Formats: sequence, structure tokens, C-alpha cells
Amino acid sequence: MPELPEVETVRRGLAPAMEGAVIARLELNRPDLRFPLPENFAETVRERRIVSLGRRAKYLLIDLEDDLTVISHLGMSGSFRIEDETLGEFHHPRSKDQKHDHVVFHLRNGKGPLKVIYNDPRRFGFMQLWKRSELDLYPAFAELGPEPTGNALDADYLAARFSGKSQPLKGALLDQTVIAGLGNIYVCEALWRAHLSPKRAAGSIVTKTGRPKKELGLLTGAIRNVIADAIAAGGSSLKDHIQTDGSLGYFQHSFSVYDREGWACCTPGCGGTVARITQAGRSTFYCPVCQK
Repeated sequence: MPELPEVETVRRGLAPAMEGAVIARLELNRPDLRFPLPENFAETVRERRIVSLGRRAKYLLIDLEDDLTVISHLGMSGSFRIEDETLGEFHHPRSKDQKHDHVVFHLRNGKGPLKVIYNDPRRFGFMQLWKRSELDLYPAFAELGPEPTGNALDADYLAARFSGKSQPLKGALLDQTVIAGLGNIYVCEALWRAHLSPKRAAGSIVTKTGRPKKELGLLTGAIRNVIADAIAAGGSSLKDHIQTDGSLGYFQHSFSVYDREGWACCTPGCGGTVARITQAGRSTFYCPVCQK
């Protein structure tokens, strides 16, 4: 499942082509993805201008005029690519089988017509329509925590959420009501950077008076930095995820612990070996020596 940096990479890749363009036609090659596509989807969005592309957690938001938003989730294998019909060739290379092109946005912008194509072999992604002014009421957004890139995420906020909790840090950080969009890969990486064990109780990095300990300040910074680094590198690009230009990101090559079981820890002078354990049914990678 693509994580926040992957979706942000897709948003940034699509924005120059889609923002300001008009949807001349929406081509639907099947009636459903994970869920049925919205009723009268093609008719509703036709001739509407795309105002902006946004993101909430792991969801891509295509904001249209007249207070309408297309909410898109990539699922396990969804991807977008851009085809310029004026030139008769792809700006970006095809990277998926054309038989899995399920939704095609036929757009008009100042440079001529182009197509933005959603491809999804496993069909685990979805698209839904929602009022832009009521996005906070969308069921998946209603209880989401702050973004890991936003100003609302700080040590004081996490102290209030972690205070008195015996839940392991790994599970507490994966809770989307605590931090929106933070997934397994980047939780492992952030905990390694902060030298905190994923098994440690979340409440142990908060004082008895509810103030953040030094470790929590380090963790907050590590979360921000690991997400920023992943976005700058184009996301982790694991398995099916690709960028809109068909290329892979580079952050996967700089993982320090994720999927590195048996490798030497990258912390200078540590001497430990990366271990893998299972927590709540998911793989956790960490160094037992330097992560305490």
C-alpha cells in the first residue's frame, strides 16, 4: 500500500498537467474499482475545471470548481500516467498494461488536449465524489490526526496522545487518529533515527506531569525528517508503486532498517544487527542494540 510520500509524489507529478485544466470527458472502462464508481461520475465532472490537487493522509484530492472534489486512493497497485494527445506520444513512458486502464481523464489546458490515465491491475483503489466544503465529514477523514508535515504535529501534541499509554510505540504511531498517513515503512525508519525501540511503551517518553521527554522531541523531529526526505526522493517506490513519470524513487535505497534484517546497523559505532519482529501482524525492523 503506498504511503504518504508516495501519494505526495503522485500529487506533485500530476499537478502541472492537471491544475487549471478542464475535464472535457471522463472515460470509464468499468463500473467499479474496489467500490462502485460514483453514480453519474462522468456527467458530473464533465466541463469542470480542476482548481487544484491536494492530499489528505494517503488520499489524493482532485479539487474541481463548484465545491466538488474527486477523492482517489491508489490501493495496492494503482498509478497515474500522463499522455499528451497533441504530440501523439507519452510525456512519460507507459509502465502498466493498457488493459488495466480503468479511468481516463480527457483534459483541455492551454497547450492542447491530454489524457491522465488511472491504471490499477488489482483494482483495490477507488474514486469517490464529495463536497470540498465538507471534506472533514468524509468518513475516512473524520477522525484523522494531523499530517506529519504540518505544524500541528509537535512534541506537546504527541505527549498528550501518549500520556499513560502502555501500547508499544510502533502501534501508537501507526494509529491514524494520532498521525495521518504515517505507515509501517516510515515508522520503522523514524524510530531508528530517534534510537527508540518499537516495543517501548508510548507513555514512557512522557513525564508524569504530561510533558514530553527529550526522547519524544527527538522522535517528533525524526518523523518530520524521514517524511521530508522520502518526499524529496520520490517515495519508497516499493513493489507496484511508480511515479507519474514511470520512474522509481530513490529513498528505498537509503532505508536504514526497513527490510534490512541481518544487516549491520547503520548507526556509527553501534555494532548491532537489524532484527525483524512481528507487531500486530506487521513486520517491524529495528536495531536491538541502539534502539532502547
